[in-house]
Amino acid sequence: MSDSADDVMTVITEQIEKRFGMGLPELRRAVAAAPDANSAATEVVYWHGLLSEAQTVLERAEDELVTVLHTRQGELDDPAMDLAHQVNTAVAVRDGRAVVITYLLDPDSPGKQNPGASRGPAPAAGHRPALRTSPPARPATTTASAPARRAGR
Repeated sequence: MSDSADDVMTVITEQIEKRFGMGLPELRRAVAAAPDANSAATEVVYWHGLLSEAQTVLERAEDELVTVLHTRQGELDDPAMDLAHQVNTAVAVRDGRAVVITYLLDPDSPGKQNPGASRGPAPAAGHRPALRTSPPARPATTTASAPARRAGR
């Protein structure tokens, strides 16, 4: 349904074809003929199949949601909201599979597709996390607070 979905599939397919130097149909045939010849190609073809399935599920969910939205007026009821959640889930699955393929194609390039993403092992000892993960330490000394005044005096 959406152009961005086609863009995801197109971009991933082009990356695969560039990495292996052949079209995806040819790569699929090569993997089917000799799956042990190139484990990276076999794994990428496998994940591309999962990506294609996720894309199909997403398109079906989007079509169902659009149909419901055209027939309902006013606030969305629970069945329509359930369809919207299905679309969100399908997008997350599709995007997750695309990230896996991107990583398989270039594991040494963390964050290339998603600059905020963190991949790979945890930082070495002595490095601090980018975000605070515990409450701030309280100061060692406390100050005496002034007694509260009553309103209306």
